[in-house]
Amino acid sequence: VFSQLTLVQSGEGLLKPSQSLALTCAVSGASITSSTIQWVRQPPGKGLQWMGGIWHDGTPRYPQSLQSRCSVTRDTSKNQVYLQLRQMSADDQGTYYCAR
Repeated sequence: VFSQLTLVQSGEGLLKPSQSLALTCAVSGASITSSTIQWVRQPPGKGLQWMGGIWHDGTPRYPQSLQSRCSVTRDTSKNQVYLQLRQMSADDQGTYYCAR
């Protein structure tokens, strides 16, 4: 029997330059301690860009270009994963998604 994994993200909509983005990914159907959860974004008119992720063992990984501004953390008691992106600029606009 396979359970269905559901991911629901939430957070701010519009931000001003230099503000920080904080998003939450609530996971149900599986424990985040056995899942790798990624964050991606899609800028207007462009393809998906990997923002980083947190592996099942709690290790976060990021693209080199975002390491100084991006944090991915988790709360295993809430089964939630968080993305924080600091010093937002126009280049950061887009739709953000969490994914397994």
